[in-house]
Amino acid sequence: MKTEKLSVVEKVGFGAGDMSVNVMIAAMFYFMQYFYTDIFGLKPAHVGTLFLAARFLDALSDPLMGMLTDKFKSRWGRFRQYFLYLSIPYGFAVFLLFTTPDFSYNAKLVWAYVTYLFATLMFTGVAIPYISYIGVLTSDPQERLSANGYRMFFAKIANVVIVASVPALAAMWGDGNAAKGYQLAMGFMSLIGVGLLLFCFSTTRERVEHVVDKKPLGEQLKLLLQNDQWLVLAACCMLGTLGYAMRGGVAFYYTIYYLGGSESMAATFTSAGIAASIASMVASTWITKRYCKVKLFRYSQILVGVLSLLMYFAVSPGDIALAFVLYVILSFVVDLHAPIFWSAIAEAVDYGQAKTGKRVSGLAFGGISFCQKAGAGLAGFITGLLLTFFGYQAGEQQTEFALTGIALMLTIIPGAFHTLLGFVLYKYKITDRFYNEMVERGEIESEAPEYTIEETT
Repeated sequence: MKTEKLSVVEKVGFGAGDMSVNVMIAAMFYFMQYFYTDIFGLKPAHVGTLFLAARFLDALSDPLMGMLTDKFKSRWGRFRQYFLYLSIPYGFAVFLLFTTPDFSYNAKLVWAYVTYLFATLMFTGVAIPYISYIGVLTSDPQERLSANGYRMFFAKIANVVIVASVPALAAMWGDGNAAKGYQLAMGFMSLIGVGLLLFCFSTTRERVEHVVDKKPLGEQLKLLLQNDQWLVLAACCMLGTLGYAMRGGVAFYYTIYYLGGSESMAATFTSAGIAASIASMVASTWITKRYCKVKLFRYSQILVGVLSLLMYFAVSPGDIALAFVLYVILSFVVDLHAPIFWSAIAEAVDYGQAKTGKRVSGLAFGGISFCQKAGAGLAGFITGLLLTFFGYQAGEQQTEFALTGIALMLTIIPGAFHTLLGFVLYKYKITDRFYNEMVERGEIESEAPEYTIEETT
């Protein structure tokens, strides 16, 4: 099997693609809900329903986009051309998300649905090809690992930059008009996102011929459902994303209303958590060289539950310093699992082949991607319902009951999801020793023909 090294420029270009994707991810994950309720003026329950509706669209658009990449191929390959064709529509969709016309409430709600669902489709059009792109950049496993390292690093940097800078730019450029400020700030970020996608397109190329799985979708799904270890990871993905997305979506509310800070402080608070998660990924790589990765995954998530309880009871309204310290520690611990999780999916695919004799890869990764989106959508839906239940009023002084609810949504409630994830992991058995024994027994062999190196322009 031929292999080919990737240059540093190509790895940076590959990482730039994920930076662009994370322009939208960061906005949706960390301050979209706050923007809709406090700036655009939508009711929390309506925002939550919108987030959930978008995930039903994903259930259709994700597999359809995967089928499209399997069916069509251009002179640039199967995946790369979408970075060129969809870069401007993607950037325009980000801009429209933060454009807030002065309509009646019902018309605003319709506008939010149209622009959010359009953004969801454009995100799918870019993200699904990007997820698959690493498989055609090179056939060298070490080069893929290295390129993914660049990708994860640049993705986290994008999150920090977006969350830290957008509220500050909105305050600077809005001149007292928050809606205009966010529109200009995210419009600027969308232009950068377009440029990053085009940079990814121009500096990378497809070398490896993508092998389309010929098994019918129904057979693939049946085989995947027989893979008990993939099902464990799918459940973990849902639970972890529920906790992660709820905490991220409430961080702005928590800082502004519970701690009594400004939007700028909320951006700093959230960015500090993201920075801690970057350090966590480095630490995770070091720890797993000396300690069982499955145990680290399991116990770190249970520890998140403990830390969440501590933060809820230790931090009082206005206790900014302690809140920052505990939030950074919590964010560090919660992301210790990230590098482990993504490698675990590939190992679960190999396990499924060893168990059934047939390999299902594309649907396995696509299914995890959908679980992520579904978890994020459910988190937004639950957050909207809980904000309504606790009597949250946008832009006003909150009642003690509302403040308690906001604190619960940042700490104990997401912590419970992570704790449950930790206990579910007692069902996961693919340790390094278990996996190596499968390899030694010869139970993992590729069904597909060997990759071929292909030159594309």
